[in-house]
Amino acid sequence: MPGQNLTRTEAQERRTLVDTHSYDVALDLTKGAEIFGSRAVVRFSATPGAATFIDLIARDVREITLNGVAIDPAAVFADSRIRLEGLAAENELIVDADCLYTNTGEGLHRFVDPVDGEVYLYSQFEVPDSRRVFAVFEQPDLKATFQFTVTAPAAWKVVSNSPTPEPVAAGEGTATWAFEPTPRISSYITAVVAGPYEATFSELTSASGRVIPLGVYGRKSLWQHLDADYIFDKTREGFAYYEEKFGYPYPFAKYDQLFVPEFNAGAMENAGAVTFTETYVFRSKVTDAVKERRVVTILHELAHMWFGDLVTMKWWNDLWLNESFAEWASTIATAEATEW
Repeated sequence: MPGQNLTRTEAQERRTLVDTHSYDVALDLTKGAEIFGSRAVVRFSATPGAATFIDLIARDVREITLNGVAIDPAAVFADSRIRLEGLAAENELIVDADCLYTNTGEGLHRFVDPVDGEVYLYSQFEVPDSRRVFAVFEQPDLKATFQFTVTAPAAWKVVSNSPTPEPVAAGEGTATWAFEPTPRISSYITAVVAGPYEATFSELTSASGRVIPLGVYGRKSLWQHLDADYIFDKTREGFAYYEEKFGYPYPFAKYDQLFVPEFNAGAMENAGAVTFTETYVFRSKVTDAVKERRVVTILHELAHMWFGDLVTMKWWNDLWLNESFAEWASTIATAEATEW
């Protein structure tokens, strides 16, 4: 049995059968400390009559409906896969499930601040962990648009790849945020971040003439230590440098940078919603080398907006090129566009 593995050969075979169009993903973050609700509507084309599978890691699956026909989850869901048979040329799949929060930095991570008891959530999907949050064809060469609708406590802030909409009251202290669809992107760079984060905002003007909203977020108990103005300054310098050198304007609608707890890497290039380790929130005096390293990381993730997010490797064996290019670009940008 495949367990939670997906081989390159399987992905290549699936790519010959399937072309993804859109995901509408509704997440309910009000179901307690262990689970959240996940309802995905996936639209895709396929070779008529073909059989394949979609990926999902979930505690329970309540509903699977393919092209209007209900399917017994017990008959088709196993080993992190939902088997799909008898596909049409154009398909609509609905999967309603309960998924589990993690505390390992995979999928949707849940953290309780020991200082004040506040709950913070953030997603981490690289390499194959968006399937821990919604049903998805989990491979980077099957891009699609993603539209997230998130129900959460009304006092929270909710951030995704698209600009944050005004929430609509959902009753009993909850609210719903309905985000606009993203451009066509890979599932591993989608993002959902939610909680009582503090935030501050700014903007810049892209080479295209568009005004790009900027945001910096952090948890309440560390907010006094977060030097957001400096981060905005380095971001502006990076934008100007990359848009000139790449000859292509920034490809997304906004650019948020979120410093999140218990992050198990340096940062992650979610399109328009980059997450960073809180190691980069300086709570005491640090060396110039550490300050410079943070700037390199900020510009590394910004470089990924072009190389990695706009243009993406077909499979994970080219992740080395994705990362090495961003590291090269951020190092030279730091040297040529900043005080470092």
